[in-house]
Amino acid sequence: MKWVIAAPFVDVTNVGQANWLEPFVPGNRHQFYHVPRSQPLQKWHDRKSKITGVKDWMIYWEQAKHSLQQDADGLITVFPQLASAVGMQQILCLKQRKPIISWLFNVGTCSLGLRQRMAQLSLRHIDRFVVHTRRECEIYSHWLKLPIERFEFVPYQAPNIKIEYEENTDKPFVTSLGSAHRDFPNFFKAVEKLKLPTVLAAGPTALESIEVPPLVQTPFGISRQDCFRLAQQGRIVVVPLKPKDDITAAGQVTIVEAMRMGRPVIATRCNGAEDYIIHGETGLLVEPNSWKSMAEAIELLWYDDALRQRLGQAAKRYADENFSDEAAGANLGRILDHVADNVADRANLGRVFDNMAGLVSPP
Repeated sequence: MKWVIAAPFVDVTNVGQANWLEPFVPGNRHQFYHVPRSQPLQKWHDRKSKITGVKDWMIYWEQAKHSLQQDADGLITVFPQLASAVGMQQILCLKQRKPIISWLFNVGTCSLGLRQRMAQLSLRHIDRFVVHTRRECEIYSHWLKLPIERFEFVPYQAPNIKIEYEENTDKPFVTSLGSAHRDFPNFFKAVEKLKLPTVLAAGPTALESIEVPPLVQTPFGISRQDCFRLAQQGRIVVVPLKPKDDITAAGQVTIVEAMRMGRPVIATRCNGAEDYIIHGETGLLVEPNSWKSMAEAIELLWYDDALRQRLGQAAKRYADENFSDEAAGANLGRILDHVADNVADRANLGRVFDNMAGLVSPP
């Protein structure tokens, strides 16, 4: 089958060099090409609002329109906005429906009222939603009132990250990265009780109205490469998460990247972190809303060199096998094969009915 890929991170400035997961799909049953966005997507940390504005929706709408106009058998969208824009246009245009795979379907929070109804309308014909935590399958099935079979958990993937720095053994420190739905108050209390130097790389809005202890450094505005450096130089990477019923997922990007770098990771057991860390084997999980549980885990890893090394090595092996581009490409190929088989079955069934109708003489 021929598939169009509509991804917001592929635009007119980089489409010539664009590669996503298509090089990692096994075999040659499927062919791919990108339909670019008309202008670059604004970086998440530079956005003033977490809500997609009218201007952005118009750009998504345009990219969706061009995607549907291509001579392709199906579409793969990345991020929920494009899936919604494609789904709505297929409804409005009343053309033959093409199969749609919605990858990285993460809406953050499931809105109610008009937004929920619009989501239910625009997404009702999506063939497969690929989500990155198991809990999202049930959350989105209930929210969209769609069969849970349309939702599939595939781990979030990250490309290989070059190891360029060694752990700082002269002045060791705890590293924490990321902003979304972080439990910084309990994290700060834990490292303050342990009196451990800490570096936190997060957006300034995530720390508003939170008192930062003197032993915690908070470098703002640093690059992605600087974050990798901090993760590699830190003794431990901690991902403190705040459990909330209306949050679909959080922390997976930081966890996966840290594991791919072979870092010992501690994360709160919530928001899907348990889908990535096997407690005691590839990292440590701590109880939600408990600074004591977090402090115990940090203290254990801080002073146990052998345990840190074992967990870090196991984390890298596990991440290379399950969270790599190669692993995600294999999962994408499997899903595309399944959808393609369903399309072929429907076509064959249609031909059978046509043949049967031809055997019946008109009265």
